[in-house]
Amino acid sequence: MVLMFVLRPFLTERVALGYLMDIFLFLVFLSAVYAIRQKKSVFIIALLLVLLAEILALLSYLKDVPSLDMLSKILGGLLLAYTAAIILFHLFREHRITGDMIMGAICAYFLMGLVWAFAYSTLEFFQPGSFQMPQGTVNQATFAYYSYVTLTTLGYGEITPISAPARSFAILEAMIGQLYLAVLIARLVGIHIAQSSRS
Repeated sequence: MVLMFVLRPFLTERVALGYLMDIFLFLVFLSAVYAIRQKKSVFIIALLLVLLAEILALLSYLKDVPSLDMLSKILGGLLLAYTAAIILFHLFREHRITGDMIMGAICAYFLMGLVWAFAYSTLEFFQPGSFQMPQGTVNQATFAYYSYVTLTTLGYGEITPISAPARSFAILEAMIGQLYLAVLIARLVGIHIAQSSRS
């Protein structure tokens, strides 16, 4: 996922940005399915979400139907939310700090940012003008940028939520981003203290 953000600015002039983001997101989707493969029922649900999302995305390109593309994005957002929930469920059941636990926490944070990006693009599709944007094309990459700026409460301000639902989403994302970090740090410190006292 980090690769998506590192390479995208350098490849936008060579490859159409929409196709590039779709390729990167497909790789993120496959990684998500791979990450939660241990339990068969969880794996099957994730695989079905990926297949449906990608079939709809392909049909959208072939038929040029925006509603199919949006349905694909909604399914992609659901897959990422599902994956983040599974990862968090496992994180909060762990009683030892491991490298996998820390990587899982980082992945869940990144996934939350993408889930919110999908939520923002869905809102803009159903309620155009929900965001005041700088001039240029509004695409999934724009919403991913806005989402991570909001999740980290960086807030540059060049994209502004205008509608009431957009403002509510931005507030929720900022609060979740801060609470996630606070709760996660408290959890990791608590586990570390318990591990130290046992040894």
